[in-house]
Amino acid sequence: MTVLAAVIALVGSLFFALGAALQQFEAMGTAKPHLRDLLRKPRWLLGGLSIVGGAGLHIVALGLGPLTVVQPMGVASLLFALPIAGALHKRKPTRRELAAAGLVAIGLIGLVLLVPAHDGPTVLTPAGAATLLAVSGIAAVLLWAGSKVASAAGKAALLATSAGVLYGATATLMRVLVDGTWNWWYVLALPLPALLALMLLQRAYAVGHFGVSFAALQIADPLTAVAFGALLLGEPLPTGLAPIFAAALTAAGTVALARTTPLEKRTT
Repeated sequence: MTVLAAVIALVGSLFFALGAALQQFEAMGTAKPHLRDLLRKPRWLLGGLSIVGGAGLHIVALGLGPLTVVQPMGVASLLFALPIAGALHKRKPTRRELAAAGLVAIGLIGLVLLVPAHDGPTVLTPAGAATLLAVSGIAAVLLWAGSKVASAAGKAALLATSAGVLYGATATLMRVLVDGTWNWWYVLALPLPALLALMLLQRAYAVGHFGVSFAALQIADPLTAVAFGALLLGEPLPTGLAPIFAAALTAAGTVALARTTPLEKRTT
């Protein structure tokens, strides 16, 4: 069962990478991509379906195997996404890009494996939910504001990080809805950070630095969820030097990706 779970999770990460690459291909080169315009593009919609399929496979894998096996497989989407995006843009990813992506993947896998298991009840009070939405919203706005004065690579990273923070908040709310004590308005609040994250992510993709934007998303999303889990749900955090080393690898890989050549913009 464990091997099957790992295989299903790996296939899910491939679907997720394909979806991200397709959506980036459609959003790229547009200063301010609007969802209403992207929703008219079949390839962007196909990307969305691929992401949903990947998420579904990930959930199936979690039902068959342990979290410590399934979660690291999701990080492989970063390694899949660069070659897929390169193929769409008719440019091969360089060895430097793949090496940087590998560093990010190794660091993220380390961080995932080092997070202690939590067996206690998942409880989020209404005040805690309001805090979650307020903190993630303020952080997202600050990151978005910072992107206005950043370089191209920095803009992609900050916008994607902003989206990742909101997706992390969404994941925290979803965890409470699935496995905890909740109020009905949590369901109503759930689409708000998710939709804002989707819009910010398309703007990050439009910049052209797909590697750094996708890596920033992959980092910010789980780290935000882990932080909210610790602060609001009472979940444990990893301790010692190992998580610091894993975080350093992740940061180094992301910086290296930011220094690589962006994907070519389409002329059509």
